[in-house]
Parts: sequence; C-alpha cells; structure tokens
Amino acid sequence: MRILILGGDGYLGWPTAMHLANKGHDVSVVDSFHRRLWDDEIGSQSLTPIKSLRERVRRWDEVGKKPIEMMVGDICDWDFLESVFKKTDPEAIVHYGEHRAAPFSMLSRRHAVVTQVNNVVGTLNVIYAMKEFAPESHLVKLGTMGEYGTPNIDIEEGYIEISHHGRKDIMQFPKKPGSFYHLSKVHDSHNIEFVCRIWGLRATDLNQGVVYGVHTEETELHPDLATRLDYDDVWGTVLNRYCVQAAIDHPLTVYGKGGQTRGFLDIRDTLACVELAILNPAATGEFRVFNQFTEQFTVLELAEMVADGARKMGWEPMIENVSNPRIELEEHYYNAKHTKLLDLGLQPHLLSETLIDGLLDTVRSHSDRVDTDLLYPSHSWSEGQLEKPRS
Repeated sequence: MRILILGGDGYLGWPTAMHLANKGHDVSVVDSFHRRLWDDEIGSQSLTPIKSLRERVRRWDEVGKKPIEMMVGDICDWDFLESVFKKTDPEAIVHYGEHRAAPFSMLSRRHAVVTQVNNVVGTLNVIYAMKEFAPESHLVKLGTMGEYGTPNIDIEEGYIEISHHGRKDIMQFPKKPGSFYHLSKVHDSHNIEFVCRIWGLRATDLNQGVVYGVHTEETELHPDLATRLDYDDVWGTVLNRYCVQAAIDHPLTVYGKGGQTRGFLDIRDTLACVELAILNPAATGEFRVFNQFTEQFTVLELAEMVADGARKMGWEPMIENVSNPRIELEEHYYNAKHTKLLDLGLQPHLLSETLIDGLLDTVRSHSDRVDTDLLYPSHSWSEGQLEKPRS
C-alpha cells in the first residue's frame, strides 16, 4: 500500500514509518522540522540522541530495509502539499503533522496562535488535498483523549446516544478540552467529520492517550534509528519525567494531589493501532473514532509504579508533591471505553511488564544528558512564568 506519513520526523512518526516500511508498504514521510526548532526555543532536547531525518533515512536504507522517501516542507503550504499528493498518490495518510504539547499552547498568546494555525490550517489543507487528489484514500488522524476532558460520565468511543424531550439521536461525544492544543484537536475532529459527511471522504480518528517508550523492533536495528524521549515540563510526558527523576536520584514531582487520571499505552501499541486502522479502513463517508489507550492510571499511581520499579533496580526514589501549574481537576471520575481496537486484534503491552527493561534502563544509560532545570514546571497556565527551584 502507498502510505504517506505527515510528521515523519517525530516521536511517533519516525517509528511508524519504519514499522510500515518493514511490513512491505511504500512509505513516504513529510516533515517541516518545526518540532526541532521549538526545542531550541524552549531550551530542551531529547534525552535519547536523535539523528537528522536525512541521516535516519540513509541508515534505514543501509540496514537493508525497503527505502523510505523523504520530503521536506510545511503542510500549511498548499502548493507544497499539492505536490506531495500528486507525487505519492497515497492510499492511506497517517497524520501526525501537528504540534502536540498542551503546555506549549498555554505559554502565551503567540504560542496559542501558532498551535491553532499549525494544527487547524494544516489539517484543512490535508482534507482538501484528499478531496482534490486522493478521494478514495483513507485518513488515519492522530487525535487525543484530551478532547473529551474529564466528564462525570463514561467516555464513549467518539459517539453517544442522546435522549432529549422524548427524541433520540446519535451525536459526537461532547468535548471539554483543557488547553488551546486540545481545542485545536477538537476543531480537527469537527472538520474531518464534516468532510466525511459532506464529501464522502473516509477517516479514522485515533483519540490517543499518553504514549511511553522508545524501543520498537525497528529502532533496535541501529542507534541512528532511535526516536526521541522528552522529559521537560513543556514537551515531556509525566511518565518520562518520573523515570528520569528516578534515574538521577531526584524526587518524583507529582502535580498537586496526583488524582488526575489518564489513559496510557506503549509505543509498540501505537504502531499496532495505526497499522490495524490502515488494514481495516473506514467506509466511504465514515468518520470513525477509536479511543487508543490500553491502561488508565492516576499520576500518583504512576509515580508509585516508577518508584517500585526503581527500588527493584537498587535505586532509592522519593515522591514530592508540587504545586500544579495546570488548571484541571485534581481528583475526578474517569472511565473511558476502548474496545474497538481490541476487537480488531490489538494485543497490548502492559506498563508493569515493560517499565524496568524499557524506560528505566534507557534513562539511566543517558542520565548524563539530563538538564535538571527542565524537571520543574516553568509556567503556570493562569499566571505565566514561574520561578523554578534552584538546582
């Protein structure tokens, strides 16, 4: 199958490209490298050293795998995207090509605008390109569980049956996002649902939880094929931060009480979910939604799991509660359905089975690259810049 991956230099985009090429597909990747520029702006870097996309593609070819085609440009540039679609004639489009961090979107007015323009305009260009040049193709779009927020009812997979004044209808599940980033994803979902309904396009929205891990079958082939591991307060995930803190004998910083609950999944399960969506495409005119995660934890439960794993390695971790820079409920009901990908055959990796051999070993081996100034939140979502504890 001809597969176009947007955001192919990213944390998930690059492993997905290798995984699908390794399965025999014709894979092309597109990236603008904005993500690397934003690292420079924030003053952060991946804990795992990562090569340029050009070096990655070259190394992939050298290890004897099916070549991956690389194109550099911005999907917000219509002329560029038009040329990409005409050149690749994709049968499936995997859309990772968006800025992905809620904290970044909340730093300032400029960051909010950058987030929404990049994500909403880029996605609008993609669906117009599909309509004009690849109307039979299937869009696999990376969404986020953060679109739903934390409602006091069970979260369904995309849709809910509503009864109102004696009448019923099936409607998109109500959204209550918690950042300008998550709002941009909601706009994407509405725009994509609209064009499926009006133009007869087909799309799968993967509302993904928090992804952890850096090891896949393909990244293990050579160090130059590694993907990134972010741990800072803007781009990093909570689990990565805890593992890094444990590895350098730093307290594990839990925001507030630690009762915030989210869905999580292993990076290998992300690759499997994307592949399952591609091999089992949505029908013509269908906007399909899968909730893509495998386990739910509170952030305090995660800290305790990391601490337990670290003790098994002979470390002596401590847990520290710090002021929460985010505006969110610290304790809440959270029960999200996630059965559709399991029904398609997903076989999950569980965090309890992979934590020590995966993340903790990896962060300890790169602990000399840790910048401790990045381990505490530097911005409050309501008050702006924070004063960090001195390292």
